[in-house]
Amino acid sequence: MNYKKLGNTDLDVSTICLGTMTWGEQNTQNDGFEQMDFALDQGVNFWDTAEIYSVPPKEETFGHTETIIGNWFEKTKKREKVIIASKVCGPMREYVRGGGNQFGKKNITDALEGSLKRLKTDYIDLYQLHWPERNTNFFGRLGYEHDDDNNWTEFEDILENLEKFIKEGKIRHIGLSNETPWGLSKYLEISKKKDLPRVLSVQNPYSLLNRTYEVGLAEISVREQAGLLAYSPLACGYLTGKYRNNQLPKNSRMERDGKFWTRYNNQNARKAIDLYYEVAKKNNLSLTQISLKFLEIQPFLTSVIIGATTMEQLKTNVESVNIKLSEEIIKDINEIQKIYPNPCP
Repeated sequence: MNYKKLGNTDLDVSTICLGTMTWGEQNTQNDGFEQMDFALDQGVNFWDTAEIYSVPPKEETFGHTETIIGNWFEKTKKREKVIIASKVCGPMREYVRGGGNQFGKKNITDALEGSLKRLKTDYIDLYQLHWPERNTNFFGRLGYEHDDDNNWTEFEDILENLEKFIKEGKIRHIGLSNETPWGLSKYLEISKKKDLPRVLSVQNPYSLLNRTYEVGLAEISVREQAGLLAYSPLACGYLTGKYRNNQLPKNSRMERDGKFWTRYNNQNARKAIDLYYEVAKKNNLSLTQISLKFLEIQPFLTSVIIGATTMEQLKTNVESVNIKLSEEIIKDINEIQKIYPNPCP
């Protein structure tokens, strides 16, 4: 396994991060236990979850993934071997603390206490804001329209709340998710000016089908030591090649919840995937592994969050750290990006 520092800390996190959002929906607790056992044995010490998991988010499965992880911690007594990241959701439906904004003092406190209880732990290593409260673009939304009603918690207030949790020993570090360059810059500016906790990471989508992170956020990540935690690195499985030629494998994410995961299903994406597949085939590599390795070697990236529903998938994903991408492969990948730039932003 390979490791990088988390932000400007001395904490070494694996460059493959174990994603968990299918546990409690597509995967059972036993599946989750098997994945956690294997991942830790392979040196994957960095795991990511969220209070709203499993996914697709529903009231009846809220918190299920954290509960499964907590049960594993309790069973194995290996909590100290894992760097666990979780997330408090942004504005949400009514079943989450009455809905609406979630980063105010009461809601974020209740959220953290709930996560700690389900995870059966006294602290969370990296606590992230899952998506912004303010009106901005995320989850692939384009066409920015500035409509700010100021109905969101001030960044300084959020950081002060998080500082309190750090002083209480309930969280160690903080991160953002689905954030913009303005948002990350503003948090960093306020942290420096007010001597408040510093954002160490940004969990945003990044894959061969969506390299928009490179445009504005990559430079900030490098200069400010707030690296990317890349989610959807395989574009919900499309970059494994399993959906090529209109295939729809049984019990796959698209077969189960295709209406929820629409962002990767378009004509240009399919054309780009076919070209990436040919690059992998030409070099006797798997499309899955070149897709993951290209992300891992980026200087602005801290870790690639993988999500597997089978042990075979998990093993393939983890083993991607061992392959090498030649200059020719990287050149071919970049040429395809020029032909079909970011087909799934």
